[in-house]
Amino acid sequence: MENYAMHINGNWVGEELDTLSVINPANNETVGTVPIGGEAEANKAIEAAHHAFGAWSKLTAYERSAYLERLHDLMLENQEELAQIMTLEMGKPIHESRGEVNYAASFIKWFAEEGKRIYGETIPAHVKGKRLQVWRKPVGVVAAITPWNFPAAMLTRKMGPALAAGCTVIMKPSSESPITAVKLMELCEEAGFPKGVVNLVTGSSSKIAKALMEDNRVRKITFTGSTEVGKILIRQSADQVKRLSLELGGHAPLIVLDDADIDTAVAGAIASKFRNAGQTCICANRVYVQSGVYEEFLEKFSKKVEKLTVGNGLDESVDIGPLINQAGLEKVTRHVDEAVAKGASVVTGGKSITDQGGVFYSPTVIGDVDPSMVIMQEETFGPVAPVQKVETEAEAIAFANDTPYGLAAYVFTESVARGMQVIEQLDYGIVGWNDGAPSAAQVPFGGMKESGIGREGGREGIEEFLESQYVSIGMK
Repeated sequence: MENYAMHINGNWVGEELDTLSVINPANNETVGTVPIGGEAEANKAIEAAHHAFGAWSKLTAYERSAYLERLHDLMLENQEELAQIMTLEMGKPIHESRGEVNYAASFIKWFAEEGKRIYGETIPAHVKGKRLQVWRKPVGVVAAITPWNFPAAMLTRKMGPALAAGCTVIMKPSSESPITAVKLMELCEEAGFPKGVVNLVTGSSSKIAKALMEDNRVRKITFTGSTEVGKILIRQSADQVKRLSLELGGHAPLIVLDDADIDTAVAGAIASKFRNAGQTCICANRVYVQSGVYEEFLEKFSKKVEKLTVGNGLDESVDIGPLINQAGLEKVTRHVDEAVAKGASVVTGGKSITDQGGVFYSPTVIGDVDPSMVIMQEETFGPVAPVQKVETEAEAIAFANDTPYGLAAYVFTESVARGMQVIEQLDYGIVGWNDGAPSAAQVPFGGMKESGIGREGGREGIEEFLESQYVSIGMK
């Protein structure tokens, strides 16, 4: 077991602080410890980032890009170590962890290039003797608050564009999986980032967030997490009109229409629903299947799900790792039990796994569900797929949109016209059409309604970290 430190202003600090233990949910063993930082540590990080901002923002886009390119290369060189740490601290299968390192590195690579494409404008003047221009400037100090389920990619998707734009960054990872962030910080140090440009604070979320929200030197908060916490941040940001990017909760519907290729739909549903044991913000939470193909889909889907292997993510043969903690297991169990009590049928799975020493739940398919069940109303965050029969595409669309969330949705149909017409009616920021894995660095990621504000990734991702400054120049 290793005791890790925080990184503030180029120094590894926090050895004198109390520590929190990071637990491997596959076996309940302690992976390591990190310091329990609070307001004092957050304030030091803010001061460091604020001091470093002037010099970092004045570098050319090409100079900042070079730092990011080095970080990208180091992440790929250290892929296996990062993946092993990720699996140890939050449980996802090792092949998924390796994939996440690649995915995380792709954001650094993308924004290393995108930073060179921050363009201003020259606008035709309305009178003679003037030149009208728009300049683009970095927002300032950015605080990135990230969740446990993608401990590498959620950080790089925020820090990549922020750094490329000329901002300095304070990273606050989840206390469930902070060690991946520590290792990323080590790589930032190895890449040669100047002191104070990237800082890492671990510990009390409430105390650290309080300091970040109250200090007017922090001009931007980028957060991924629950809608409930996002709403708190919105309220707290009001006093300073602090800029926010929020990637919040989801409750993704997956629609299978009667002209779908069922094998494609099954493969897409597996890819979406059971990645990271169903603990992703865009995984399919509700499956709506037209009656004409309901039985065929349910049979093929459940047979595929039955073949998924559950266990310690370090085992190369494992498809599904543990849930993050006991509270996560209790929520999944409550959702399934409530659905069954209301008449749903368990097609496969439907129980916790207690003989492996960790926090495991069997991959589960439930049929005969209806909208009254909690599992069709709340995000489960577990390896459970509830399948509801619908008669028409209009009914499927109505059920899909009947939620305050609007992050991701999935549609399976072989008709181009039908697919486009359905997607036009879905209130979701991301739609996978015959595709269960739509995420990529070069596309915008974010939701509608209560699923968030702003977009990450793509050319839109860097806009979140820039201000537009209009300049009117009088000419003689």
